[in-house]
Amino acid sequence: MKIGGYDLYSIETSRFGLDGGAMFGIIPKPLWEKEAPADDKNRIHMVTRSLLLVGHDRKIIVDTGNGDKWEDKFKTMYDIDTESVNMDSSLAKYGFTPEEITDVFCTHLHFDHIGGNTKIVDEKLEPVFSNATYWMQNENWELANSPNEKDQGSFMEADWSILAENGMIKMVDGKEPFLPNIEIELSYGHTTGMMMPKIQDSSNTMIYVADLVPMAAHIPLPWVMAYDMHPVLTIQEKRVLLPKAVDENWHLFFEHDPIHQACTVQFDGKHYRLKESVTVSE
Repeated sequence: MKIGGYDLYSIETSRFGLDGGAMFGIIPKPLWEKEAPADDKNRIHMVTRSLLLVGHDRKIIVDTGNGDKWEDKFKTMYDIDTESVNMDSSLAKYGFTPEEITDVFCTHLHFDHIGGNTKIVDEKLEPVFSNATYWMQNENWELANSPNEKDQGSFMEADWSILAENGMIKMVDGKEPFLPNIEIELSYGHTTGMMMPKIQDSSNTMIYVADLVPMAAHIPLPWVMAYDMHPVLTIQEKRVLLPKAVDENWHLFFEHDPIHQACTVQFDGKHYRLKESVTVSE
Protein backbone atom coordinates (compact mmCIF):
# COMPACT_ATOMS: atom_id res chain seq x y z
CA MET A 1 0.00 0.00 0.00
CA LYS A 2 1.20 3.51 -0.83
CA ILE A 3 -0.19 6.71 0.74
CA GLY A 4 1.14 10.25 0.80
CA GLY A 5 4.43 9.39 -0.86
CA TYR A 6 5.13 6.52 1.54
CA ASP A 7 5.20 2.79 0.98
CA LEU A 8 3.46 1.23 4.00
CA TYR A 9 4.42 -2.07 5.64
CA SER A 10 2.83 -3.93 8.53
CA ILE A 11 5.59 -5.05 10.93
CA GLU A 12 4.62 -7.56 13.64
CA THR A 13 7.14 -7.54 16.48
CA SER A 14 5.71 -9.92 19.11
CA ARG A 15 2.76 -11.98 20.23
CA PHE A 16 1.49 -11.66 23.76
CA GLY A 17 -1.57 -11.80 26.00
CA LEU A 18 -3.30 -9.49 28.45
CA ASP A 19 -6.25 -9.99 30.76
CA GLY A 20 -9.45 -9.84 28.74
CA GLY A 21 -11.38 -8.09 31.48
CA ALA A 22 -8.78 -5.32 31.63
CA MET A 23 -8.80 -5.01 27.85
CA PHE A 24 -12.57 -4.52 27.67
CA GLY A 25 -13.41 -2.66 30.88
CA ILE A 26 -17.12 -2.71 31.69
CA ILE A 27 -18.07 -4.99 28.78
CA PRO A 28 -19.24 -8.37 30.17
CA LYS A 29 -17.09 -11.38 29.37
CA PRO A 30 -19.86 -13.25 27.48
CA LEU A 31 -19.80 -10.36 24.99
CA TRP A 32 -16.10 -9.65 24.61
CA GLU A 33 -15.14 -13.32 24.52
CA LYS A 34 -17.07 -13.68 21.27
CA GLU A 35 -14.62 -11.23 19.73
CA ALA A 36 -11.45 -12.27 21.60
CA PRO A 37 -11.48 -15.76 23.20
CA ALA A 38 -9.61 -16.03 26.50
CA ASP A 39 -7.16 -18.72 27.63
CA ASP A 40 -7.25 -20.50 30.98
CA LYS A 41 -5.63 -17.43 32.62
CA ASN A 42 -8.26 -15.09 31.12
CA ARG A 43 -5.71 -13.63 28.69
CA ILE A 44 -6.68 -12.74 25.15
CA HIS A 45 -4.31 -13.26 22.22
CA MET A 46 -2.77 -10.04 20.90
CA VAL A 47 0.17 -8.81 18.84
CA THR A 48 2.37 -5.75 18.79
CA ARG A 49 2.27 -4.33 15.27
CA SER A 50 4.42 -1.46 14.05
CA LEU A 51 3.89 0.56 10.91
CA LEU A 52 6.88 1.11 8.62
CA LEU A 53 6.75 4.15 6.35
CA VAL A 54 9.29 4.33 3.54
CA GLY A 55 9.46 7.53 1.51
CA HIS A 56 10.58 11.15 1.47
CA ASP A 57 14.16 9.93 2.04
CA ARG A 58 13.14 8.37 5.36
CA LYS A 59 12.36 5.00 6.86
CA ILE A 60 10.04 5.61 9.80
CA ILE A 61 8.90 2.97 12.28
CA VAL A 62 5.81 3.78 14.34
CA ASP A 63 6.11 2.13 17.78
CA THR A 64 8.41 -0.81 18.48
CA GLY A 65 6.38 -3.29 20.55
CA ASN A 66 7.37 -5.26 23.63
CA GLY A 67 11.02 -5.81 22.79
CA ASP A 68 12.98 -8.73 24.23
CA LYS A 69 14.42 -7.41 27.51
CA TRP A 70 11.97 -9.41 29.61
CA GLU A 71 12.74 -11.65 32.58
CA ASP A 72 11.27 -15.11 32.34
CA LYS A 73 8.57 -14.46 34.95
CA PHE A 74 7.18 -11.54 32.95
CA LYS A 75 7.44 -13.45 29.67
CA THR A 76 5.28 -16.09 31.30
CA MET A 77 2.88 -13.59 32.87
CA TYR A 78 2.25 -11.78 29.59
CA ASP A 79 2.79 -14.84 27.35
CA ILE A 80 5.34 -12.87 25.34
CA ASP A 81 6.62 -14.55 22.19
CA THR A 82 9.44 -12.85 20.30
CA GLU A 83 10.79 -16.06 18.80
CA SER A 84 8.18 -16.79 16.12
CA VAL A 85 7.89 -13.11 15.18
CA ASN A 86 10.09 -10.12 16.00
CA MET A 87 11.28 -6.77 14.70
CA ASP A 88 14.38 -8.08 12.92
CA SER A 89 12.60 -10.87 11.07
CA SER A 90 9.62 -8.73 10.12
CA LEU A 91 11.84 -5.96 8.73
CA ALA A 92 13.98 -8.51 6.89
CA LYS A 93 10.86 -9.91 5.24
CA TYR A 94 10.71 -6.68 3.24
CA GLY A 95 14.46 -6.27 2.84
CA PHE A 96 15.12 -3.76 5.64
CA THR A 97 17.36 -3.71 8.72
CA PRO A 98 17.15 -1.77 12.02
CA GLU A 99 20.24 0.22 11.01
CA GLU A 100 18.33 1.72 8.06
CA ILE A 101 15.58 3.21 10.21
CA THR A 102 15.88 7.01 10.27
CA ASP A 103 13.02 7.84 12.66
CA VAL A 104 11.13 6.10 15.47
CA PHE A 105 7.71 7.60 16.13
CA CYS A 106 6.69 6.76 19.72
CA THR A 107 2.91 7.12 20.11
CA HIS A 108 3.33 6.90 23.89
CA LEU A 109 5.80 5.38 26.32
CA HIS A 110 4.01 2.27 27.61
CA PHE A 111 6.22 -0.81 27.58
CA ASP A 112 4.24 -2.68 24.91
CA HIS A 113 4.69 0.25 22.53
CA ILE A 114 8.35 1.21 22.99
CA GLY A 115 9.93 -1.86 24.61
CA GLY A 116 11.66 -2.50 21.30
CA ASN A 117 13.40 0.88 21.40
CA THR A 118 16.33 -0.66 23.28
CA LYS A 119 18.02 -4.01 23.77
CA ILE A 120 20.52 -5.59 26.15
CA VAL A 121 23.91 -6.53 24.69
CA ASP A 122 26.58 -7.92 27.03
CA GLU A 123 24.46 -6.78 30.01
CA LYS A 124 24.33 -3.18 28.72
CA LEU A 125 21.46 -1.24 27.21
CA GLU A 126 21.84 -0.26 23.55
CA PRO A 127 19.52 1.44 21.05
CA VAL A 128 17.89 -1.01 18.64
CA PHE A 129 17.84 1.65 15.90
CA SER A 130 21.34 3.03 16.16
CA ASN A 131 20.96 5.65 13.42
CA ALA A 132 17.46 6.88 14.24
CA THR A 133 15.92 9.90 15.88
CA TYR A 134 13.32 8.89 18.48
CA TRP A 135 10.32 11.24 18.58
CA MET A 136 8.36 11.51 21.85
CA GLN A 137 5.51 13.76 22.97
CA ASN A 138 6.63 16.09 25.76
CA GLU A 139 3.48 15.61 27.85
CA ASN A 140 3.77 11.84 27.79
CA TRP A 141 7.48 12.03 28.59
CA GLU A 142 6.72 14.05 31.71
CA LEU A 143 4.09 11.51 32.82
CA ALA A 144 6.38 8.54 32.12
CA ASN A 145 9.11 10.03 34.29
CA SER A 146 6.77 10.82 37.20
CA PRO A 147 3.89 8.34 36.89
CA ASN A 148 1.04 7.94 39.34
CA GLU A 149 0.18 4.69 41.11
CA LYS A 150 -2.12 3.51 38.32
CA ASP A 151 0.44 4.18 35.58
CA GLN A 152 3.75 3.26 37.09
CA GLY A 153 3.66 -0.39 35.98
CA SER A 154 3.23 0.67 32.35
CA PHE A 155 6.42 2.73 32.06
CA MET A 156 9.93 1.27 32.09
CA GLU A 157 12.88 3.64 32.09
CA ALA A 158 15.09 1.10 30.33
CA ASP A 159 13.04 1.74 27.18
CA TRP A 160 14.40 5.29 26.86
CA SER A 161 17.27 5.96 29.32
CA ILE A 162 20.13 5.10 26.97
CA LEU A 163 18.45 7.07 24.18
CA ALA A 164 18.36 10.16 26.38
CA GLU A 165 21.99 9.65 27.37
CA ASN A 166 22.99 9.42 23.70
CA GLY A 167 20.98 12.50 22.66
CA MET A 168 18.79 10.47 20.31
CA ILE A 169 15.41 11.78 21.54
CA LYS A 170 13.60 14.78 20.08
CA MET A 171 10.60 16.10 21.97
CA VAL A 172 7.34 17.01 20.26
CA ASP A 173 5.11 19.72 21.70
CA GLY A 174 1.46 19.47 20.67
CA LYS A 175 0.19 18.65 17.18
CA GLU A 176 2.82 20.46 15.13
CA PRO A 177 3.90 18.09 12.29
CA PHE A 178 7.53 17.01 12.46
CA LEU A 179 7.82 14.41 9.68
CA PRO A 180 6.98 14.88 5.97
CA ASN A 181 3.29 14.40 5.06
CA ILE A 182 2.35 13.09 8.52
CA GLU A 183 -0.28 14.88 10.58
CA ILE A 184 -0.64 14.35 14.33
CA GLU A 185 -3.82 13.56 16.24
CA LEU A 186 -3.53 13.79 20.03
CA SER A 187 -5.43 11.63 22.52
CA TYR A 188 -5.75 11.95 26.31
CA GLY A 189 -8.16 9.18 27.31
CA HIS A 190 -5.74 6.27 27.37
CA THR A 191 -2.77 8.30 28.55
CA THR A 192 -1.66 11.93 28.49
CA GLY A 193 -0.44 13.12 25.11
CA MET A 194 -0.69 9.95 23.03
CA MET A 195 0.10 10.97 19.47
CA MET A 196 -1.33 9.14 16.49
CA PRO A 197 0.17 9.64 13.02
CA LYS A 198 -2.20 10.22 10.11
CA ILE A 199 -0.95 9.74 6.55
CA GLN A 200 -3.16 10.86 3.70
CA ASP A 201 -3.35 11.88 0.07
CA SER A 202 -6.17 12.60 -2.37
CA SER A 203 -7.23 8.94 -2.39
CA ASN A 204 -6.57 7.44 1.04
CA THR A 205 -6.12 8.20 4.72
CA MET A 206 -4.44 5.86 7.21
CA ILE A 207 -4.38 6.63 10.93
CA TYR A 208 -2.40 4.58 13.42
CA VAL A 209 -4.88 4.52 16.30
CA ALA A 210 -2.51 3.00 18.90
CA ASP A 211 -4.44 2.42 22.15
CA LEU A 212 -7.41 4.62 21.31
CA VAL A 213 -8.72 1.63 19.32
CA PRO A 214 -6.24 -1.19 20.00
CA MET A 215 -8.24 -3.90 18.20
CA ALA A 216 -11.18 -4.01 15.80
CA ALA A 217 -13.30 -5.25 18.71
CA HIS A 218 -12.75 -1.86 20.37
CA ILE A 219 -14.45 0.13 17.59
CA PRO A 220 -17.88 0.36 19.33
CA LEU A 221 -17.93 3.46 21.53
CA PRO A 222 -18.27 1.86 25.02
CA TRP A 223 -15.71 -0.86 24.33
CA VAL A 224 -12.73 0.76 26.05
CA MET A 225 -9.97 -0.55 28.28
CA ALA A 226 -9.72 -0.55 32.06
CA TYR A 227 -6.09 0.43 31.42
CA ASP A 228 -7.25 3.86 30.20
CA MET A 229 -6.54 6.77 32.54
CA HIS A 230 -9.82 8.43 31.57
CA PRO A 231 -12.21 5.90 29.97
CA VAL A 232 -15.03 8.42 29.51
CA LEU A 233 -12.64 10.71 27.64
CA THR A 234 -11.60 7.76 25.44
CA ILE A 235 -15.26 7.35 24.48
CA GLN A 236 -15.54 11.06 23.71
CA GLU A 237 -12.42 10.94 21.54
CA LYS A 238 -13.77 7.94 19.63
CA ARG A 239 -17.06 9.82 19.19
CA VAL A 240 -15.11 12.55 17.38
CA LEU A 241 -12.79 10.31 15.33
CA LEU A 242 -15.13 7.54 14.15
CA PRO A 243 -17.65 9.70 12.24
CA LYS A 244 -14.74 11.18 10.27
CA ALA A 245 -13.45 7.67 9.62
CA VAL A 246 -16.87 6.65 8.28
CA ASP A 247 -17.52 9.77 6.21
CA GLU A 248 -14.05 9.91 4.66
CA ASN A 249 -13.45 6.13 4.50
CA TRP A 250 -10.30 6.24 6.63
CA HIS A 251 -8.24 3.15 7.29
CA LEU A 252 -7.65 2.48 10.99
CA PHE A 253 -4.33 0.70 11.59
CA PHE A 254 -4.41 -1.61 14.63
CA GLU A 255 -1.46 -2.09 16.93
CA HIS A 256 -2.78 -5.08 18.87
CA ASP A 257 -5.31 -6.95 16.73
CA PRO A 258 -4.03 -10.47 15.94
CA ILE A 259 -6.23 -10.80 12.84
CA HIS A 260 -6.81 -7.38 11.27
CA GLN A 261 -3.92 -5.14 10.24
CA ALA A 262 -6.33 -2.33 9.45
CA CYS A 263 -9.94 -1.72 8.48
CA THR A 264 -12.53 0.76 7.33
CA VAL A 265 -15.48 1.61 9.60
CA GLN A 266 -19.26 1.67 9.20
CA PHE A 267 -22.11 3.02 11.32
CA ASP A 268 -25.28 0.92 11.36
CA GLY A 269 -27.47 3.59 12.93
CA LYS A 270 -26.62 2.47 16.44
CA HIS A 271 -23.05 1.17 16.59
CA TYR A 272 -19.73 1.75 14.86
CA ARG A 273 -18.28 -1.50 13.54
CA LEU A 274 -15.65 -2.94 11.23
CA LYS A 275 -16.70 -2.47 7.61
CA GLU A 276 -13.89 -4.11 5.66
CA SER A 277 -10.60 -5.59 6.80
CA VAL A 278 -7.62 -4.03 5.01
CA THR A 279 -4.26 -5.69 4.38
CA VAL A 280 -1.47 -3.12 4.40
CA SER A 281 1.23 -5.56 3.35
CA GLU A 282 1.39 -9.31 2.81
